[in-house]
Amino acid sequence: MSVYRSLTPILRLFVNSPSKANALPSLSRSFSACSMNLSNIGNMPIVLPEGVKLSVEPKKIDDVSLFRMKLEDQRGGKPKIHITKTATITGPNGTVKVDLADFVQVEPSAESSEKIHVSVVNSDKRHQKQMWGTSRSLISNGVVGVSEGHLSIVKFVGTGFRAILEKTKEGREQLSLRVGYCVPIVIKIPKDIKVTVPLPHRLIIEGVDKQRVKQLAAKIRKHRPPEPYKGKGIFVDGETIKLKQRKIK
Repeated sequence: MSVYRSLTPILRLFVNSPSKANALPSLSRSFSACSMNLSNIGNMPIVLPEGVKLSVEPKKIDDVSLFRMKLEDQRGGKPKIHITKTATITGPNGTVKVDLADFVQVEPSAESSEKIHVSVVNSDKRHQKQMWGTSRSLISNGVVGVSEGHLSIVKFVGTGFRAILEKTKEGREQLSLRVGYCVPIVIKIPKDIKVTVPLPHRLIIEGVDKQRVKQLAAKIRKHRPPEPYKGKGIFVDGETIKLKQRKIK
């Protein structure tokens, strides 16, 4: 309180004096002195490797959905994003489909036939600018998936923690996780994803769709997330955790 009382007369001088009133903002300092750099991921071209083809076709939308879209546009307010297109990417490893908004455009590059550009109708609108980079990243992930593939490495850390690859009566593969529970956890493997177990405490998940590969890895991880005291759990893609010390009373 004594420090506050000693500073009060000085603050009054700044407020009451017209010549020093403009000096008040100089007392506060901005969080960062660097200029803002905007991300331009959407502007980057996508290179199509040999054997990869991309086509964009309109989605089949029923009359009720079309009428609902028109009503939402007429009401105004927050802009709505309508998914009206599908980009189909085909390559040596398979096919990936990416849903696109009505304002997203995919065109071949003028520089080379092996490159494509992703653009939007009006980049000044916030929702279109946000979806610009997202759409470009999804298409790029699809191109990498059908040409090279995506993978995720899952590691089990803990005494007795392991994964076993089994087959059901129908011939489908499933994972049996032993992660410290009295009953093993069974996870079904989707048909478009390949899982291998090179070691009992390690899994390799492969597929053409990056989202589905990472979703399966996250589904496995949620059954025993890494804990910070003993460092046990299921780790995904080189994940690390900082250990804590237990409080001793």
